[in-house]
Amino acid sequence: MTTHPLTVALDSGDTAWLLVSAALVLLMAPGLALFYGGMVRAKSVLNMMMMTVGALGVVIVAWTLVGYSLAFGDDVGGGLIGNPVQYLGLESLVRPDADGTFGIPTILFAVFQGLFCVITGALISGAIADRAKFGAWLVFVTVWTLVVYAPVAHWVFDVSSGSHVGGWLVNRVGLVDFAGGTAVEICSGASALAVALVVGRRVGFGKEPMRPHNLTLVMIGAGLLWFGWFGFNAGSALASGHKAAVVFAATLLAGAAGILGWLGVERVRDGHATSLGAASGAVAGLVAITPSCGSVTPVGALLMGVVAGAVCAWAVGLKYRFGYDDSLDVVGVHLVGGLVGTLGIGLIASAAAPTAVAGLFYGGGLGQLGRQTLGVFGRPRLRVHRLGRARARR
Repeated sequence: MTTHPLTVALDSGDTAWLLVSAALVLLMAPGLALFYGGMVRAKSVLNMMMMTVGALGVVIVAWTLVGYSLAFGDDVGGGLIGNPVQYLGLESLVRPDADGTFGIPTILFAVFQGLFCVITGALISGAIADRAKFGAWLVFVTVWTLVVYAPVAHWVFDVSSGSHVGGWLVNRVGLVDFAGGTAVEICSGASALAVALVVGRRVGFGKEPMRPHNLTLVMIGAGLLWFGWFGFNAGSALASGHKAAVVFAATLLAGAAGILGWLGVERVRDGHATSLGAASGAVAGLVAITPSCGSVTPVGALLMGVVAGAVCAWAVGLKYRFGYDDSLDVVGVHLVGGLVGTLGIGLIASAAAPTAVAGLFYGGGLGQLGRQTLGVFGRPRLRVHRLGRARARR
């Protein structure tokens, strides 16, 4: 994703597309509320849905006040964090002379990115369903927005341009992540695992059946998520041209293939396919295509989706093997699916796709696979400035 403002003339078509895309990403919040609400037991449905709605409220406020500055402000920490006061309250973006983010109003870009943060934070709630207090959840997701998501978004999405210095993963490592496989999917999955381990298991976990109370809600929610995902992925092109069309097609194909991959595993493992599996498979395919939607051919999108569907169907069972209670399989779908999509770029990316990188199987060698692997598993190295060295010697 190309992200930082450049002063160019506004394009009404691109602006219109991003306005629609932002609205589609917003629709993912009620879609997730229905999806999660149908997956929990009846006694927890309202609490589960309110956790998503509550996240929408507090996250977008925190993002407006300081989160956007931390993510997209001029770097002040060796590629780790942006200037926290540069866009404080987004007030400087209201002026007409602030417009021009690649032909779109900068404040629209800021809101679009804020909605990414909303859905990422809301995803985590699925890991602690049935055992989280609403007030404590709101405090947690607010702090998480500023301490976890905003810095990671800076690493992945904030491209250096002109005098602006962005994040370390995209600019130094060369990580390719079109719409958030790392900042959204892997980040939410890893955060969900951490929270689930801290909160602990539900009473009866692994002993009592904890079946979804309303699969109709699950299917409706999955449909709304898929619909919103077109804005999530294709909107990240920040333009309404050919790139967005390629990404749109990849999003459709991967979601469809994900259904088949998940249902195939269910058929072999359990002897029958399920509606919950179909919904989960679509989401798994969409998760995997999120980072790779600008890097693969249509056949690559199908392959990415079917592999993600199958691998995630297997991965959701890991919680019983390792004993962590991930209530709604955030780890198995979003963390694992994000890994499949992000690392898959290093294998099946095609130079003919919009990001113009080639993976191992398309003649690109091991270079991009190495960069993707380092981007997923590496750690930032803090730069020690000369002044810091001088002080250390003294």
